[in-house]
Amino acid sequence: MENPTQLFGHSEALIDKLRLFSLFFEDENVIRIYARTRVIHNLFRDNKELDAHKLELFHLQYTESILALLLRIKQNNEKHVTQLTGEIGVNEELIKNLSEAMQQEQSFLQARIAQANAVGVALNKLYQNLSDYARDNPFPARLAEFSNTYAKDFFYEVAPELADELLDYDPDRVYRNGYGTIEKKLMGLQCKHQFRNLFHAGLKSGYRVMEVYRLADFIVEDDDNEYFVYDPSRNLFLGCETEKLSNIETTGTLSKKAQIVLELNEKNARLKNAIPAARIAIPGEVASLLKDYSTRIEDINFLDLIDDFDIQANILKTMLNTDSI
Repeated sequence: MENPTQLFGHSEALIDKLRLFSLFFEDENVIRIYARTRVIHNLFRDNKELDAHKLELFHLQYTESILALLLRIKQNNEKHVTQLTGEIGVNEELIKNLSEAMQQEQSFLQARIAQANAVGVALNKLYQNLSDYARDNPFPARLAEFSNTYAKDFFYEVAPELADELLDYDPDRVYRNGYGTIEKKLMGLQCKHQFRNLFHAGLKSGYRVMEVYRLADFIVEDDDNEYFVYDPSRNLFLGCETEKLSNIETTGTLSKKAQIVLELNEKNARLKNAIPAARIAIPGEVASLLKDYSTRIEDINFLDLIDDFDIQANILKTMLNTDSI
């Protein structure tokens, strides 16, 4: 059996743990339990006529159970906080990737303007080439670099059947030379509109890529096809009926990515704000039990009930076994 000095030393150690938990949780009931436990300890310490082993019994029945309960809550809270910080980390990685993608999209938006101008220049040179049999290649290598650079991430996937349909042509209705092929009607429209075009969308189907353009100043009442398709692998230009493009989703994704980044940043802000409270949260059922226990040990007659272990320990066993922790 331990002597009083050892008992009070053990009691001090338990109370110090309670003090640390009261500082950690900043919970009114935990603070009251710590304060009242300290009062009970001091009562036994300062009154030698009291049996110090009753203090030991008190700690065995109550304090150690309370400490085990609070430790369990703290550990569960730490797991929850780890989940929150993990989610924040995943969101931050996604934000980083989306931000990089947005930068690529900005590059794509600028590059497609330059590409449309380059296609216009190439068509103008092809026209001159076809007219006077010049030998200059109208299609510089950089013209194909656009689709090589951006097709993977920014061209829309289409069915092989549609790709076949878009690239099919009647040989009798095209101009061709050793450099390229263009539909006769389309060349007429290009000359009429001074080779001014706008990039509409990029399409891909398997290994094939196509760039879709539209006339910059298309006149509904006067012109034929507003759109045309360019196959950079063959320098092939064909007119395209609007109906063939109607089922292709060609809306930009920049605004969608920006919205997702905004939502993720807002979510991370909420998660970060929730972490301090999550770290010290005490489940409602446990908080109620702690309040009942705090009220019980503040009862002036509490010490008279210490020996009744079975009755008084039930509430703490309920705490430790609760599923809500």
